[in-house]
Amino acid sequence: AGPMAWRAEAQDTLGGHFGVLFPLVTHGNGTTIDIADDFTIGFPVGITVRRSPAFAFDLELVPSIQNEPLDVNLTVHPGVLWTFGGGWTTGIRMAFEINQASWGFTPLVNYGLFAVGRGSSVFAEAVVPIRFQQTAAGENFTSIGLGIHIGVGF
Repeated sequence: AGPMAWRAEAQDTLGGHFGVLFPLVTHGNGTTIDIADDFTIGFPVGITVRRSPAFAFDLELVPSIQNEPLDVNLTVHPGVLWTFGGGWTTGIRMAFEINQASWGFTPLVNYGLFAVGRGSSVFAEAVVPIRFQQTAAGENFTSIGLGIHIGVGF
């Protein structure tokens, strides 16, 4: 028998991102709050496993600081991303807000703005956090918001 034929396969690639997140507006439980009413800032950090040029799994952790009342939160945000080319990516993340009566998911659209070195780029991402929440009195409600995430992917 002749030598074995080996099939070449691409390996998964590992990457990540970090950035800053600004929740612009949120509506829930009959109230609408915008960034001027209650300034909140988040600092997303993610690890990305790219399975193919078009598909990736991404685990994001988002510590955030809320101004009124002063509060620090952490969201565990695993998700899947699909790249369409031309700098565009879309995806969806699950959202688990640690020590909060809140969970949900976050659809997103991401656009690579420009390259910054080999294999890295600055991006802008629109996020629509949808959360299922409970008040301290035990009342359930759903909130929906809009935010902007600016970051560097590598």
